[in-house]
Amino acid sequence: MENPVGALRASADRLHVLVSGLDDEQLVSPSYCDAWSVAQVLSHLGSGAVIAHRSLDDARAGTPTPDDFNQSVWDEWNAKTPRAQADDALVADEALMQALDAVPEDERAGLRFSMGPMSLGFNDLFGLRLNEHAFHTWDIAVALDDDAVVPEDAVAVIVDNLSLIARFSGRSDGQDRTIAVRTTDPVRDMVLRLSNEGVELTAGEPGQSPDLELPAEALSRLVYGRLDADHTPVVTGDAGLLATLRAVFPGP
Repeated sequence: MENPVGALRASADRLHVLVSGLDDEQLVSPSYCDAWSVAQVLSHLGSGAVIAHRSLDDARAGTPTPDDFNQSVWDEWNAKTPRAQADDALVADEALMQALDAVPEDERAGLRFSMGPMSLGFNDLFGLRLNEHAFHTWDIAVALDDDAVVPEDAVAVIVDNLSLIARFSGRSDGQDRTIAVRTTDPVRDMVLRLSNEGVELTAGEPGQSPDLELPAEALSRLVYGRLDADHTPVVTGDAGLLATLRAVFPGP
């Protein structure tokens, strides 16, 4: 997987610019995530940054992270005021970025991180952080500007990191089906398989005839449950598939 740190840095910088000028009323206004205000999205990103920072420090030191650490962080951030959630999120985000920048390239290759039953490498874990960061930044951006999109530099990394996410975010409708998908910007050929066993997104054959063609930005939002009809670009092929796939990937 491509090193995600550069794209994550760009996303962190964009978030800072986006949020720094928001007033208290805007912070408590709804984000794209129906259940969360803008401040609550920022709280999620800020607490996630603290948890990721601790995971990084512990992995470098070769020590386990206490089992109750994550919950203690969530409790702390849930108790903050909306203004503190916003301000502290930017501080925590920057602290994480500085910590990532401080890890030498040759050390990154040897780091391992536990996430439930999975063991992830440096690029895997912080690729997932990029996904989370980019989409939650979009959750805020689109609440302020209906034409907001996930930026190209983030999409270029995210589109190659969708297979793992699709396994968890997808909800099969019980019908066996194989759908060939091609993306643009960047171009990727993929195969989406739906079955009683779940959802699988894998690389397809270059030059395959796609059932659906759409921008990689749109496919990425689809897998994360963020491709509603009002935020869908022009697609090529069987546009009726979008209704099926929106049900497969219901999102937050």
